Amino acid sequence: MPGGDFLDTNVLLYALSIEHPQKQAIAAEILAKAFDNDTCISFQVVQEALAGIVRGATSLGPDDSLRFLEETLVPLWRVHPSARPYGRALAVQARYRYHFYDSLIIAAAIVAGCSRLLSEDLQHGQRIEGVTISNPFL
Repeated sequence: MPGGDFLDTNVLLYALSIEHPQKQAIAAEILAKAFDNDTCISFQVVQEALAGIVRGATSLGPDDSLRFLEETLVPLWRVHPSARPYGRALAVQARYRYHFYDSLIIAAAIVAGCSRLLSEDLQHGQRIEGVTISNPFL
């Protein structure tokens, strides 16, 4: 999947949020195109998205949450837990001084061979090991 996009959790949650209509529209468009290109997510993004849904970051109920897992998260989920992303995350954290979980997101994008990491939470424009961080909400 060289050259694809990696989605951070905030993109997924904004796609489901009605509280931020402008960001929702951008995120929904990104998500709609995600199935037609090499877009992916990791195990961490799956966990964070489900945790956000359960804690009320969206208005999804249990049935819709399960449907979102099965129809959106699972098909995009291409980076699974293994020693490789964890080891890469430690190296990213040591070099770039991101928090560990942010480093794990960056490492997953690197391991997946993505060229772009879409995230609101990281440094827009920064390039790390072939991955450019891009804030789609700017």
